[in-house]
Amino acid sequence: MAKKNRNKAGMLSTNATVADNRRARFDYHLEEKFEAGIELTGTEVKSLRLGQCSLNESYVGPKGVDIMLFNAFIPEYQQAGRHLQHEPKRPRKLLLRKCEIDKLLGSVTREGYTIVPTRLYFNARGLAKLEIALAKGKKEHDKRETIKQREWGRQKQKLLKDLG
Repeated sequence: MAKKNRNKAGMLSTNATVADNRRARFDYHLEEKFEAGIELTGTEVKSLRLGQCSLNESYVGPKGVDIMLFNAFIPEYQQAGRHLQHEPKRPRKLLLRKCEIDKLLGSVTREGYTIVPTRLYFNARGLAKLEIALAKGKKEHDKRETIKQREWGRQKQKLLKDLG
């Protein structure tokens, strides 16, 4: 697992990945990626800075004319008071350009694609961003092929390590 970049206060620095959806790479063929902003409350940002988030069971979908992130788990910020807390699995609006929204929704409705959240991180300016991807689901034989490739890569690394 990758080491997270933290400062003295234990907060994540810029360009640090908060959450990574590794399961999406296994279950889907990821085709085109987009960077989306997220509409967050103050305690959600504080929790993300501490590296607390899970995208494992989350998904992206339309709600009215907006695109929303559903079921992403951002735990409550413990240092804040009870009245300032947020709902951990609330739907969060994604901030995209109109042309990007049209392209995503068109691909989902016409071509059978899915919008999958792949990574949540802080960019160079310190803003929370979500990387989403247009994806097509893999069949069972595709997943077996992915496992074979991964195992062969591990064996190759082990052989190279033993030789060198």
